[in-house]
Amino acid sequence: QVQLVESGGGLVQPGGSLRLSCTASGIIFSISGMSWYRQAPGKERELVASITGSSNTHYGDSVKGRFTVSRDNAENTVYLQMNSLKPEDTAVYYCNVGRHWGQGTQVTVSS
Repeated sequence: QVQLVESGGGLVQPGGSLRLSCTASGIIFSISGMSWYRQAPGKERELVASITGSSNTHYGDSVKGRFTVSRDNAENTVYLQMNSLKPEDTAVYYCNVGRHWGQGTQVTVSS
């Protein structure tokens, strides 16, 4: 079955950086489009970034220029590099492929 395992969340000060990882199994990773979503308390889940099998990328407006999505097909892993973090980036971040979701990893941006 499909499994997505995220890691890399945590507490960081405003202006800081974090890198999230999502390792996938049960899919043909190299041709799979992968996405990162986030959900803050009381808000709907929103798309953060996505990357196609050929590494074309798309970003949500609120993270453009600050976040970078990338993939390592040899490791079946997609990354989300988050720079210049803001308190409004605080959310649970989820990895997604098709109808499959990871368990989520908490990112908290606070001083």
